[in-house]
Amino acid sequence: MSVNKVILLGNVGREPKMSYPSKGHAVAQFSMATNERKRATESSPETERTEWHNIVMMGRNAELAERYIHKGTRLYVEGKLRTRSWNDKNGITHYITEVYVDTFELLGSTPVNGE
Repeated sequence: MSVNKVILLGNVGREPKMSYPSKGHAVAQFSMATNERKRATESSPETERTEWHNIVMMGRNAELAERYIHKGTRLYVEGKLRTRSWNDKNGITHYITEVYVDTFELLGSTPVNGE
């Protein structure tokens, strides 16, 4: 048995990029940031580390993302990790790991540029 499950709670980093690879099938892609705090000690101050995640939503989730998810939105997602690769024009292989969303919940948003 194996498990591939990801749970993230963070903020959307950019507007969803929409595509429609086949008729009627929507795909939304965007970045999401999670933060990790390290408590201060006597010898070091409190620090915060931000991790960026590549998020992919498909079908109905993508349609909802297009309407309701924006830069700064606080979001809870559950999904699975997938890694894909491609070769560029120089023959160099590139890899990207993405979170394919099964379910999500909007938790609120932060205004961007006073909007």
